[in-house]
Amino acid sequence: MFSLLLVIIYIAFISLGLPDSLLGSAWPAMKDSFNVPLSFAGMVSMIISGGTIAASLMSDRLTRKLGTGLVTSISVAMTAMALLGFSLSRSFVVICLFAVPYGLGAGAIDAALNNYVALHYASRHMSWLHSFWGVGASISPYIMSFSLGTKLGWRGGYATVSVIQIVLTIILFATLQKWKNGKMDFGDSGKTSSKPLTITQAVKIKGVPSVLIAFFGYCALETTTGLWASTYLVEYRGVDVETAAMFASLFYMGITLGRFLNGFVADKFGDRKLIRYGIAVMIVGVVMVGTPLRTEIALVGLIVIGLGCAPIYPSIIHATPSNFGKENSQAIIGIQMASAYSGTTFMPPLFGLVASNLSIGFYPVYLAVFALLILIMTESLNRTVDTTDQWG
Repeated sequence: MFSLLLVIIYIAFISLGLPDSLLGSAWPAMKDSFNVPLSFAGMVSMIISGGTIAASLMSDRLTRKLGTGLVTSISVAMTAMALLGFSLSRSFVVICLFAVPYGLGAGAIDAALNNYVALHYASRHMSWLHSFWGVGASISPYIMSFSLGTKLGWRGGYATVSVIQIVLTIILFATLQKWKNGKMDFGDSGKTSSKPLTITQAVKIKGVPSVLIAFFGYCALETTTGLWASTYLVEYRGVDVETAAMFASLFYMGITLGRFLNGFVADKFGDRKLIRYGIAVMIVGVVMVGTPLRTEIALVGLIVIGLGCAPIYPSIIHATPSNFGKENSQAIIGIQMASAYSGTTFMPPLFGLVASNLSIGFYPVYLAVFALLILIMTESLNRTVDTTDQWG
């Protein structure tokens, strides 16, 4: 029975990644449908991010009250309905309205599932699950591309992913009992009797500020790398557009493949070593991207950054219960998610200002700042949090 639950969680992680690439793939066609500027995609993205941050901060209270299984089911249902709403929308304002439940659903499921896996499964599953998220994020652009090439258009792409989410919602509600049959630390459905932590209380726990800054820096680096890679290669390194786009996508492939491979060694090395190795590889990649020597080194450097990024996010999450206590992990993971989404939302646009007012050539310098920030904060966490077997 418990293995069936693990299969459901893996499918849920694929589902979690599916919507994440849709807006970027569909927006060139969507903006024409609504007759709005290209820049309005940022408005939709900000609304989604705001909902995600809010849901992450509420995740501790929601999961304690409802349990992980029900929170996951409701969240996927919200995302499914929001995507269906996107496909039926006839105005940009309606898109913005549906972006609210879209973000809330994504944030709630992300925080709840990550905490559940951190509590009940080995480190290898956290790596593999986040690799499966990458599978979902990689599939959705192909779904949208196929729809755009037919009469279905962008609406058909959103509708297709919505149907997938609806099917998963049905499966989740039908298998709610399975969440009660797994290894639970807090009683049925993962509910707890203790009171939820406030943000102030959580931040006062030793080591939490360090991990929040590290998470912020990691997501800032990952998103900035992916968003601006092609522009940097084309405008600063003189690479042709097709090659630049290919290596920008290989950066994400490096993350996905790296997480899959990390799963085979995660339990052997432990979270702390994986984080250190990942940061070291990431820094090597950043140096390669910024090297003034052969352009080919910079291209390969993007893949190296992706491989370095691979273990950091899942390993930090998986170590949360052992670092801060199982009773505090849901609250802290929720805040970590909020910090992560803040880095994702605000730091790539900030580099856009740097590139516009100074030079796109500062791209590797900008990445290096965040790489060093991650290194400093994770080592600070190591010094301030009591070591456990988990950290190896």
